[in-house]
Amino acid sequence: MTATIEDLLQRVSKPARYTGGEWNTVTKDWSSVDSRFVLAYPDSYDIGMSNMGLGILYDLLNQRDDVLCERTFAPWDDMEAEMRREDVALWSLETRHNVRDFDVVGFTLQYEMTYTNILNMLDLAGIPIRSADRTDEHPLVVAGGSGSFNPEPMAPFVDAFIIGEGEEVILELANMMREWNHAGATRERRLRDLLILPGVYVPAFYQAHWDQEGHFQSLEPTDGSAPPVIKRRIVEELPSALTKPIVPFLQTVHDRAAVEIQRGCTQGCRFCQAGMIYRPTRERSPDEVVDAARELIQNTGYDELSLLSLSTTDHREIVPMVDKLTTEFPDLKISIPSTRVDSFSVDVANAVAKGKKHTLTLAPEAGSQRLRNAINKLVSEEDLLGAAENAFSRGWTGIKMYFMVGLPTETLEDVEHIVEMGRKVKEIGRKHVGGRARVRVSTSNHVPKPHTPFQWARQDTAEELETKHFLLKDGCRKAGVEFSWNDPRDSFLEAVLSRGDRRVAEAVYMAWENGAKFDAWGEHFKPDVWDAAMEAAGVDLDWFAHREWDTREPLPWDHVDCGVTKAYLRGQWKDVMSTETVGDCHHGPCNVCGMQNFPVGDCVTKLDQLIELRKAAKQRKAELVELV
Repeated sequence: MTATIEDLLQRVSKPARYTGGEWNTVTKDWSSVDSRFVLAYPDSYDIGMSNMGLGILYDLLNQRDDVLCERTFAPWDDMEAEMRREDVALWSLETRHNVRDFDVVGFTLQYEMTYTNILNMLDLAGIPIRSADRTDEHPLVVAGGSGSFNPEPMAPFVDAFIIGEGEEVILELANMMREWNHAGATRERRLRDLLILPGVYVPAFYQAHWDQEGHFQSLEPTDGSAPPVIKRRIVEELPSALTKPIVPFLQTVHDRAAVEIQRGCTQGCRFCQAGMIYRPTRERSPDEVVDAARELIQNTGYDELSLLSLSTTDHREIVPMVDKLTTEFPDLKISIPSTRVDSFSVDVANAVAKGKKHTLTLAPEAGSQRLRNAINKLVSEEDLLGAAENAFSRGWTGIKMYFMVGLPTETLEDVEHIVEMGRKVKEIGRKHVGGRARVRVSTSNHVPKPHTPFQWARQDTAEELETKHFLLKDGCRKAGVEFSWNDPRDSFLEAVLSRGDRRVAEAVYMAWENGAKFDAWGEHFKPDVWDAAMEAAGVDLDWFAHREWDTREPLPWDHVDCGVTKAYLRGQWKDVMSTETVGDCHHGPCNVCGMQNFPVGDCVTKLDQLIELRKAAKQRKAELVELV
């Protein structure tokens, strides 16, 4: 007797990960729609259900009568073992259809360490791993998210990448799917039609080239219809806020209601990929946020609301927004997950704090002022200490500070400044709350990312990072500061996957074949398997991670235009050595990063302002010449 899904649910931990039927799910009749999408998140349900992008696309697609959209997640190892033992294919949560029966399987490339999970999910669904092996009987495998800005390490496995924001292009894809299905279009035709869809990259029509030493040289279109450069998709105005999200049966990582109050960040931190690829900044008004919050509370029953943004307190109307929210919803707990390191941000956090004030999170990123200038983190020690003074004096009992180690130009002296900063903040805490004061220093290892000024930087070796970690562990212990860090080995792999080319894709495949999956989870990560796979695939690890790249050499992601020009990034990389900084164009003049060439929102205004400034300067120069 063949086992059913219900049989499997009785044998695993957390069966609610696989049942579906949560509050606000949408279930449609398969025979009543023209196209069928399944959104696949390559991590556990607990992680994936906290991803707002998945919720937004799910909602947009299901608003259409002619489309259905369902969900699937990476099954945990206990469920996978049962599925393989009983020969049960990966299914969707809403109607429990096999994932291979959908028209489109859409993966989220949120984090490079989930890449092997994608291959595992395809295999569990009975879909050929490689795009070249699929036929007309198989769904289109599409991927989007920040990882798509260097798609090459996953290019052999994905039929099409959506570069940039997906709200508009996913609906355009649904229209195309309706026409294809009605016409009985072949797979070949579908892939060719996708070449004309702006923001979509179809790897099958491109050929990578390497030099005699095996180093990447170029990526060339093999079809006249394939564009040599794919420009990222950008929505000019944020779509209506997601106000009817699915409410899980079990606790997820971010178990609360959320409103995206702002998209994009222009602070210009040189290590930050999100700050480059999600420009320009677009904001919701306080009234929009309050209206969305009202609907969210009614539709979910949550008593906590998160104001989401890359830097929430950068919103130009954050104070009136908080005032409106706290006035209308006095019992609602409001959280601000990302703030600037200054007293103003503490004031905002204090305004929304309900009940006991526990831990405030700040991100100075680097210990010394010299290094903060080098990475363009426009924060001073006075800002940090002032924020600590403000927080502890108002009753907060803990401060958590995020730093990065292994940043370009970093010295051991810079690392020592992290300890010193932790010590000073702890002293301030003791002054105000005595022994209850807790200070935690949390560090991540710098990973050079594509489309940032640091895309050419070398990554510290494991030995170099371990020396810095030891210094921090010893120093923080003596200062009475808690310390946490992450393993240099997974940061090393992340760097190779971030900056890899199609040869790295072969290593991804070999690693998966030999048991790699859930690589972001410490208990599952198998560095030895990855080392063997990289060696077998002929991948020069030091070439991708431990050297400083030449700013004129070809990059595996040169065919992706994120909006910020390579010339601008090159100039910012040069400024690292001189510690020259640039201001935030959201609150000042345009920095001419390249986004002014995209006809989108705020950047159009900034460009107009820049043109007027240049006209005025030219006129002033002419007047001075006439005076002389």
